[in-house]
Amino acid sequence: MSSITDGLIIKLVNIVVYAVSLGSNVYSVAGPEDMYGSSKVTYITPSYYAFYVWSLIHLLLLGTIIFQFTSRGKSIIVDSISWRFALLGIFNSVYIFFWSRHWYILAFVLSLLVSATVSQIYYVVKRDHSDKESLGEEAFVHLPFSLYHGWTIVLVVLSLFEAFGVNAHTHKAGIWTKIFVFLAFVFLETTAAAYAFASKEGDAAGAAAITWALFAIFIHQTSSKFIHWSAFAFFLLSLLAIIKSLISTIRGNGTLLHDEERAPLVSGSS
Repeated sequence: MSSITDGLIIKLVNIVVYAVSLGSNVYSVAGPEDMYGSSKVTYITPSYYAFYVWSLIHLLLLGTIIFQFTSRGKSIIVDSISWRFALLGIFNSVYIFFWSRHWYILAFVLSLLVSATVSQIYYVVKRDHSDKESLGEEAFVHLPFSLYHGWTIVLVVLSLFEAFGVNAHTHKAGIWTKIFVFLAFVFLETTAAAYAFASKEGDAAGAAAITWALFAIFIHQTSSKFIHWSAFAFFLLSLLAIIKSLISTIRGNGTLLHDEERAPLVSGSS
């Protein structure tokens, strides 16, 4: 049984970094300038409400901050995740800083660091703590980092197009733009499917974050019918993957998880 003071330095740093990270995201929405409304619009930019995922993630991470003071939480967050949580918060805050100032190439670089850091946390949680002992552990450890992991995949793609893609307000979607957007949709959908069939139980949360983004892109991208309906098609494919994974989990049927056609996709997600 660990006491509250065990690993106190990491716990306090986690609290401070969480507060800073939350504040940077809140400022991007509630500050004097609506960052989501003034950012560069590309042909893969989703509707603004796609970013509500941040609100859910930070709400769950608040539970993570509280959960770290329990014995089980200390063993996962302090002992296993360790300083990675603080590093993730720092990278995320710097990413928001660059992005809010429209320094898109720097924001893209930071999005890669955010994704790499949350991937390490995700791997540690899935590898060492797959045996969930309570609902609190599921809600405040596995769920937020699954959502975070899936959402950072989306952020990397969005940041890539903001850094190197054309502005949808000033340029029409040419053939190369459509090709790159289509390839981005393929990447997002296959990644969502990989989440859905990644393990015995799958990872519906990570897949849902990507699927939600595809739906928001479909809603927002109306100037190009090709991009609009491509986003919708890949949204449906991602949604079907989630539904199949959930049905398989509920039924306890592992046949979907061992489908030879899915094997390369699953191995590629590890």
